[in-house]
Amino acid sequence: MKTITLLFCCLLSLNAIAQTLQISNLRCECRLNPLGVQTTSLKLSWQIQSSQRNVLQSAYQILVADSPESLAKNQGNVWDSGKIVSDNSIQVSYQGKPLLATKTYFWKVKTWDNKAHISGWSKANFWQMGLLNKADWRGAHWITNQKLADTLVNSLPTDGKKDKIQGSNILPIFRKSFAITKTVKKATMFIAGLGHFEMSLNGKKVGDHFLDAGWTKYDKQAQYVTFDLTQELQKGENVVGVMLGNGFYYIPPVKERYRKLKVSFGYPKMICRLALEYSDGSVATIVSDNTWKMTASPITFSSIYGGENYNANLAQKGWDTPTFNDQTWKSAMVVEGDIELTSQMQEPVKVFDNFLPKSIKKLPSGNWIYDLAQNASGIIQLKVKGKMGDTVRVIPAELIKEDGSANQKATGSPYYFEYILKGDGIETWQPRFSYYGFRYLEVKGGVPEGQENTGNKPTVIELKGLHIRNAAETAGDFSSSNELFNKTNKLIDWGIKSNMVSVFTDCPHREKLGWLEELHLMGSSVRYNYNIQNLLKKGIEDMKNSQTAEGLIPAIAPEYVKFEWGGNDIFRDSPEWGSSGIIVPWYLYEWYGEKNTLEENYPMMQRYITYLGKKAKNHILSQGLGDWYDLGPKPPGVSQLTPMGVTGTATYYYDLTILEKIATILHKTDDAQTYRNLAIEVRKAFNDTFFNRVTKQYATGSQTANAMAVYMQLVDPADKDAVVENMIQEIKGRNNSLSAGDIGYRYVLRVLEDAGRSDVIFDMNNRSDVPGYGYQLAKGATALTESWQALPSVSNNHFMLGHLMEWFYSGLLGIKQPENGHAFKSIEINPQIVDGLSFVKGYYDSPYGKIRSEWNNTNNSFELKVIIPANASAMIYLPSKNTSNIKETTSMKGIEKIGFSNGKTILKVGSGNYHFVVEN
Repeated sequence: MKTITLLFCCLLSLNAIAQTLQISNLRCECRLNPLGVQTTSLKLSWQIQSSQRNVLQSAYQILVADSPESLAKNQGNVWDSGKIVSDNSIQVSYQGKPLLATKTYFWKVKTWDNKAHISGWSKANFWQMGLLNKADWRGAHWITNQKLADTLVNSLPTDGKKDKIQGSNILPIFRKSFAITKTVKKATMFIAGLGHFEMSLNGKKVGDHFLDAGWTKYDKQAQYVTFDLTQELQKGENVVGVMLGNGFYYIPPVKERYRKLKVSFGYPKMICRLALEYSDGSVATIVSDNTWKMTASPITFSSIYGGENYNANLAQKGWDTPTFNDQTWKSAMVVEGDIELTSQMQEPVKVFDNFLPKSIKKLPSGNWIYDLAQNASGIIQLKVKGKMGDTVRVIPAELIKEDGSANQKATGSPYYFEYILKGDGIETWQPRFSYYGFRYLEVKGGVPEGQENTGNKPTVIELKGLHIRNAAETAGDFSSSNELFNKTNKLIDWGIKSNMVSVFTDCPHREKLGWLEELHLMGSSVRYNYNIQNLLKKGIEDMKNSQTAEGLIPAIAPEYVKFEWGGNDIFRDSPEWGSSGIIVPWYLYEWYGEKNTLEENYPMMQRYITYLGKKAKNHILSQGLGDWYDLGPKPPGVSQLTPMGVTGTATYYYDLTILEKIATILHKTDDAQTYRNLAIEVRKAFNDTFFNRVTKQYATGSQTANAMAVYMQLVDPADKDAVVENMIQEIKGRNNSLSAGDIGYRYVLRVLEDAGRSDVIFDMNNRSDVPGYGYQLAKGATALTESWQALPSVSNNHFMLGHLMEWFYSGLLGIKQPENGHAFKSIEINPQIVDGLSFVKGYYDSPYGKIRSEWNNTNNSFELKVIIPANASAMIYLPSKNTSNIKETTSMKGIEKIGFSNGKTILKVGSGNYHFVVEN
């Protein structure tokens, strides 16, 4: 009996130990159970959960199997890593057997910690490989309904130059019927459609994606998407249906619709392979070829810039179901396609929020205006009832004119959605291949339900906006006692969400282009809020594919147009934009530990830095746009307050310092020395050209000039404090208002925060009376605007000026990592306390897990609640006095006091939950 009791107690003890250490959030290539993994040298990651403090991983073991049954038996027949003594739990390299195209692999992990605990095995996860080379497509062909003549292909038109006008293209739909006679074990579709596609199976849309696949530099690369169809296939006949849209692959030249660009890579086409694996072990493949049937789509017009038209009378009911008779359809046309096909590993675009109108008003014209109360990227969903042939047109807009009608003057006009009714009851429609940025919807040709309808027009039963964005996971949250800051955070977030698709765009209407300065300047703000690891890697691919033979990384990627202004290329060749090719891979390494990205893109970086060196005159770079949209005496545009050469050269120097670090990491010592020496020369030239040693000012003494010199460490250490103080005095001399633009404002905030002067940041931004965030809100903006002044003449949903969001997290919450930190394994919690804020709370989901910071400040005490994830540690900076009484409400055990500096007590802690109280 004693033996049984002892055994029972031991089992309880082992169970308690297992519960102490758990494994969660297994990721392969930064994704949860990803399909279509393209690389065979993939990376695995996981997070550790523990109820104890100061927990660090000491070892791990990974099992990878080719079946869930083998994995359940703890048989890693593809890879058994054995026990690896390491604290690494992110970016762990797969080192098993060669991985096979289309194959699904199952994996799990267990870990040991520094307290002699063993986690037990995690839940099983999986990944499925994609198509790794051209042979894996098994003879699939590109198919279309018509071929664009080679003389009309124009993959990089020059803005303003006349192009060859062609007729409007006819969009195709395709169907393929096939029989399933055996039990399906696994069915996977790999499909690319240019510009975009929507796929159905037996009459139902597959998945919930919008605008698949992500847009790319189509003369170099296209993406395919992977779908698991195992559960959707049925015994007997099945039908795959595919609709195609133009996207950026082809901009139809219709004079009656807005057309920002004239790019034409070709008419829409598609390629696919359906891989079938049966329970009896046999396999089969269905590919796109001339056995597919095709006809014209009921989408009679689709343009990423002009909108979309749909004629319900042209829709053939059941066209993508087995019972449909396709005898009148034609065979698909096979065409060539020699571009690289890669898997869409960034998150897809999806529909998120739904906006119903807050008000509906009749206009003098007889049209109706719907106010959704939120400016966002999106499409419409229309429910309407009327007669066959009735037409309803919906005109989206950010703003309205004086008469209340839609105002598209600054966002691209005319753009609209148009639906022709079939007349068989309530009809529901939403566009498939175009989107816009809007708050208002003007309806022409229809009358809202319940309103007088003397003209017997179609009845609009419901009209709502569907917000679309990239499905990157939420990674952070912020709130405070300051309601203006909370509204500002939301304002910036809508600018981010509205411009986060398969690239980071400038605006969701007029251009929809990937202007590159945003990737590095707004990158930190976005990363605190969303996990954009894969989206940034996709952006780097776009830069690589857009880089010219001379080494230039153009300001837009993917590059679809060469903008010219007065015959020069200032919009194409601006170092502050192209340097994303160097800065973004480095930030990926800093934030996510992506060392592979540095190695893979090092040649691109080298070519670009060589290009900049050749363009420089005595090491000074003066081309480009400078501090775009700063606040000067003229309407916003090219830099007004900061001379050309300051921002470009400072960025050039910053590039060189980063490249020296990258070369060192990659063990390229000669390169590192070369970049170090060149940086020294550029630094000297910059200071000789722009620094006034008497006044301790750079160039004109603008906020941007001084801030960038300090942030990039161009200023001599002996002069740094004076330059910072001059910048502060310049701000105060403007009655605490900002003047820096797109390029400079982030650095103004970074320098002030680093100097411990968040009080100045607070004073600059806690107001609505001068241009800035509060001013935009006071003007009625619901998303970040292009100009500080919220001018109606430019975009009112823009991405580029949202730098204050970074301060909310790094400055107020105090969540950051030390210099030379990687992936937040070493964390700093260093909140800056300012008068006017009584509490701040929020979190950031780092690669190691959630980091939380929450503080309350009163006259007598300061409280800070912190969560540090397992396998990480932190330095905590508590605002205090030398004589303050500091306690942790649970236990001070394991907390190391490092010292006292600049009004803060510094503590070193491991993982765990902490609640500090500072009594003054």
